Amino acid sequence: MRKLPLLLLSLCLTTSFAHAESVIKRGNGAEPETLDIHKSTGVSEANIERDMLEGLVTEGVDGKLQPGVAEKWEISDDGLSYTFHLRSDSKWSDGSPVTAGDFVYAYRRALSPETASDYAFILWPIAGAEAFSKGEQKDPASVGVKAIDPQTLEITLKAPTPYFLGMLMHHMAFPVPQKVVEKVGNDWIKPENMLCNGAYCLSEWKPQSHVKLAKNPNYRRAAEVKIDTVYYIPTEDQNTELKRFRAGELDITYDVPADQIKNVQQDLPDAFRSTSYIGTYYYALNLQNPAFKENPKLRRALTLALDRDILTEKITQSGEIPAWGWVPAVDDYSQQAIEEKSLDKAARTDLAKQLYTESGYGADKPLELEILYNTSDNNKKLAIAVAAMWKQVLGVKTSLRNEEWKVYLDSRNQKQYQVVRSGWIGDYNDAYSFLSIFKSDVGEINTPGYQNPEFDRLMKEAETQSDPKLRREAMEQAERVLLADMPIVPIYHYTTQHLVSPRISGWEDNVMDVHQTQYMGLK
Repeated sequence: MRKLPLLLLSLCLTTSFAHAESVIKRGNGAEPETLDIHKSTGVSEANIERDMLEGLVTEGVDGKLQPGVAEKWEISDDGLSYTFHLRSDSKWSDGSPVTAGDFVYAYRRALSPETASDYAFILWPIAGAEAFSKGEQKDPASVGVKAIDPQTLEITLKAPTPYFLGMLMHHMAFPVPQKVVEKVGNDWIKPENMLCNGAYCLSEWKPQSHVKLAKNPNYRRAAEVKIDTVYYIPTEDQNTELKRFRAGELDITYDVPADQIKNVQQDLPDAFRSTSYIGTYYYALNLQNPAFKENPKLRRALTLALDRDILTEKITQSGEIPAWGWVPAVDDYSQQAIEEKSLDKAARTDLAKQLYTESGYGADKPLELEILYNTSDNNKKLAIAVAAMWKQVLGVKTSLRNEEWKVYLDSRNQKQYQVVRSGWIGDYNDAYSFLSIFKSDVGEINTPGYQNPEFDRLMKEAETQSDPKLRREAMEQAERVLLADMPIVPIYHYTTQHLVSPRISGWEDNVMDVHQTQYMGLK
């Protein structure tokens, strides 16, 4: 007689657990600047945008390219024309189809001077895109993106572009819902308005608290998506982030404090992840500043005065690779380095002192600098160490200024700094993704304001060169020109560190450090 109630209780509990909401909480660094894909610039924003929107191609769990909205494509023999065939089951979150017209509209919006996107140059390989984004051509139809029919998109390039498909994984190449943007304008990214075609859609955004995404039932892979809700939580203070992870308040961290890595490796070996990452951490020198404008010797002295081995081994302590050039290890490219890399430390130090004196500074006239960095414990520790090295080797008097992410971005874009902490992560696995940001015509993304006609000429040659060997040689020569001018101080090539709760499945380390929530689950 007692077995029936117990059986019913068991069935109720089983049903309850089967329908329990699956939730993960991800530390995400800075508070997002914006979630408008054509106006955002940071990794924190891109992490969220990848969950909400899907381009023609996308990343797999391993970070490698795979079909997205486009199920297949053809490339013309001359490499100039790409024809994409869109999936019939690709929908917006309201159930309406994603069409070729949505991509045409999105690309035109991304390139429009009225949008003023810092990343418009990402789409410049498309025929007519550069002239339209610069306002030289007013007709948006001049851009080589055409809807053949609702499910067929044709993109024409101005020259063969080997990295073009990889470029389409960038958020600038995602679609936007034309009907919503035309109706509400910039408010299209508010939760009550936003339509998504990715695995998740925006449910709630509470500044400095969280961005909440909910599973999109109309996503083409919805049946395979295991996590119902994901919270992206601002975690600029890495020590606080670590404490929250230890307390079970976070499932994934954005980073790990450098001085805690050894402890974490010991205490949380099943959670700690560290892997190579195609990116470079550097200081940009404001070339509008009188100290740097016409003074390459001073710029070089500051570069040579730094001991990158100490910075990476004693300060960052995360396996970073000392950077003596700009482009990290990427496919089909030979890394370049400044000539002085071959010197021993003493010789480099002596040369730094000599160049500092020749540039017009010395003990009786020390250079006074300020380093601007965005709020982060690791950024602060590195800035303190760099300031100490410049003081010890050259006698430079350095002060520090830190700002929250949005304020920092504004100061950086307005050139309100002398030296600014910067980092660049490859948008695709190609040297062009790194070198193109120093072209004189790309706008604010060229942080130091670098201009050199020879560099521009070589980059233009690389853009129009169909021979892979000659294209690579043009870019390598362009990097040598950049390193001779030294508008930046390369410091290290990135590795990435995260803590991932052992209860999370589907996380796979990769050099792009992209981890869409749709591939994750709970063990």
